Amino acid sequence: MTHITFPKDFIWGCAASAYQVEGAWNEDGKGPSIWDSFTQTPGKIVDGTNGDIATDHYRRYKEDVALMAEVGLHAYRFSTAWSRILPEGIGPVNQKGLDFYDRLVDALLAKNIEPYVCLYHFDLPLALHKRGGWTKRETANYFADYACIVVERLSDRVRTFFTHNEPWVAATSGYVLGRHAPGRKNPIAMFRAFHHMLLSHGFAMDSIRSAARRPVKIGIILNLAPIYPGSNDRRDTAWARRADTVVNRVALDPLLKGTSPLQESALGRAFSRLFVKPGDLEMINRLDLLGVNYYSRSVVTHDPRLPFIPTRPVNVKGREYSMMWEIYPKGIYDMLTRIWKDYSPTCEIIITENGIPLADTVDADGCVQDEIRIGFIKDHLTQIHLAMQSGVPVKGYFHWSFMDNFEWALGYTPRFGLVHIDYNTLQRTVKESGRWFQRVIQANGFPRESG
Repeated sequence: MTHITFPKDFIWGCAASAYQVEGAWNEDGKGPSIWDSFTQTPGKIVDGTNGDIATDHYRRYKEDVALMAEVGLHAYRFSTAWSRILPEGIGPVNQKGLDFYDRLVDALLAKNIEPYVCLYHFDLPLALHKRGGWTKRETANYFADYACIVVERLSDRVRTFFTHNEPWVAATSGYVLGRHAPGRKNPIAMFRAFHHMLLSHGFAMDSIRSAARRPVKIGIILNLAPIYPGSNDRRDTAWARRADTVVNRVALDPLLKGTSPLQESALGRAFSRLFVKPGDLEMINRLDLLGVNYYSRSVVTHDPRLPFIPTRPVNVKGREYSMMWEIYPKGIYDMLTRIWKDYSPTCEIIITENGIPLADTVDADGCVQDEIRIGFIKDHLTQIHLAMQSGVPVKGYFHWSFMDNFEWALGYTPRFGLVHIDYNTLQRTVKESGRWFQRVIQANGFPRESG
């Protein structure tokens, strides 16, 4: 038996997003977002639900913060809802919306929990979408203005701001796959939207620096997944490299190198000129903190029947799967060491999301036995620790999520939380994984069987 111990200043936290937990979708002056519109459209969400109430965090935040303190969290990463603060995306500020985040920050600090604020987690104001949304370059400027408002209000107490959560997911799922809001299926719109999200990060770096009331760290959060070929066949290997470009390099290269994989071919250069202007990549290539979200790997094989990137995902026989994907802890080690080797980032690295969807239930004794989640976290923390021993300076781990919540197009069926939510009564119950995580935080590590 060995004991895995993390550095004394390692940050233990959990994460959430505004639309997934807050509820109060049209209260206290909040304007509608694209997710309010999308979920209220029949057929868009698997179980027919929406985030109108969610976990009612808007009203019950004090109760939730008390639970966070009970679990012993060092930090809580949450997002601000753009349309709660600026109902039209631009124009007059809704002070009641800002006041909510003011109260939340104060409640966290009163319990010695560090607030980490993400400014955008998929929920564009509907009014801006009607003006073209992320396909329009001016939205990047509007985002910088919004960032300035939030930072000016909160930066006397908040030391870390993330601009975006998973911009590539927002672009692909929202603009070409149609699975997420705003539900479009246009490849050109997807590339435009993605570039403008990255550009808005660069613009916001300037507005945040100018608005901050004290020095702050500014980061962005990417969902990254190592891509492996399904065989040693040269075609599978070649297409796995291309898939990696589309999934990982498309965001990592601009942010950490100031380059774009689109510039590597004549066709890509011609295409990117439709929306990339001189100086854009230099504007994007600025970062204090890289947030890494990791859930699983992807194994792909060549399929000539498919357009664009002719690969198809492969389910690996004999592997364990959750409700949504393969459980593959080593992938987080491979991704972290690859970033360190290929990019030599000067920014800090932190795990901003990692978790597993399960169909958790409360048993007759009022407990939620989720041993699979405990094993999942333990195995991933072990791989993170190995990456740190290999030289990758990971600063912390934020579990997704603190409590069960609305899981986008999948509604309320998948449960990711350390805290169980009864969606009929909204009763909170700390799961066994939450109690285990509490002990990990207290010990700054955990015992690990050798071998």
